[in-house]
Amino acid sequence: MKPPILIIVTSTIVLGTMIVLFSSHWLMIWIGFEMNMLAIIPILMKKFNPRAMEASTKYFLTQATASMLLMLGIIINLLYSGHWTISMIPNPVASTVITIALAMKLGLSPFHFWVPEVTQGVSLSSGMILLTWQKIAPLSVLYQISPSINPNLLVTMAATSVLVGGWGGLNQTQLRKILAYSSIAHMGWMAAIMVYNPTLMILNLAIYIMMTLGTFMLFMYNLSTTTLSLSHTWNKSPLIASLILALMLSLGGLPPLSGFIPKWMIIQELTKNDMIVMPTFMAITALLNLYFYMRLMYATALTMFPSANNMKMKWQFESTKKMILLPPLIVASTMLLPLTPMLSIMD
Repeated sequence: MKPPILIIVTSTIVLGTMIVLFSSHWLMIWIGFEMNMLAIIPILMKKFNPRAMEASTKYFLTQATASMLLMLGIIINLLYSGHWTISMIPNPVASTVITIALAMKLGLSPFHFWVPEVTQGVSLSSGMILLTWQKIAPLSVLYQISPSINPNLLVTMAATSVLVGGWGGLNQTQLRKILAYSSIAHMGWMAAIMVYNPTLMILNLAIYIMMTLGTFMLFMYNLSTTTLSLSHTWNKSPLIASLILALMLSLGGLPPLSGFIPKWMIIQELTKNDMIVMPTFMAITALLNLYFYMRLMYATALTMFPSANNMKMKWQFESTKKMILLPPLIVASTMLLPLTPMLSIMD
């Protein structure tokens, strides 16, 4: 893609999300979502092949359906409340329809089917944008309407998302699909806490975005899209292998890494709200996620595969890919746990 076009498209994506973040008028929010959706499609089809074409079409159809449902919810809300401002939604039907539309945009279960397919069909860099930046806008709207969301609906979606995100990734060898299922599970954790403490959802989103960006960048640095190609990393760049190990453990939510903060806080907050079954269930299903991260780590950093060549070390070429901000991302996505006491100022 030529640089001027890339700049225009990227700025439209950013602008679309910004409009959603900063507007208090439902129509502007809808327009922001539309801009964002139409501008991401050239990014998804950056490397043009039939798979990317198919992925982009799937993405377009899901997002267009979600936008249509969102507009329906907005209009029902308009008929009942008489204004376009984003505030308490008095009508339960409007609130439910809007929540379902945003869940489709996020890929929460039971509307998760497009996420692994689309992520697998596009390149690593496009997949990275899809699983990080594209989550910000819908979550910000959910954050703003969180007081009027039906808690049962959201908690049910959250429980099924965490389950699907754990189960779906078990048999996968494709890294992009694994990260897509991991994204579904993380969205489930965010949806679970949304009604009770929306601020924690923002914390979870920030840490999730840092971990996913770091992971995708390491995979892009390696040019690896399968577990097999990842397993040759020890031979090529041992340091990257150990970084992937740390990031996978953090994504799995093990202490003392950053990924443990949101899980710990969310379980604590849910138990404060007298929910015992839900956090227990979520903690158990998080083990499924941990299992497939452990499989990736095992293949990457904990085993030495018999090398095809007689030379034990591959010739070290400088990687031409410049991964911007990779060191701070890795530090932030593994070492933030000591900062947890600062969260007391968020209350």
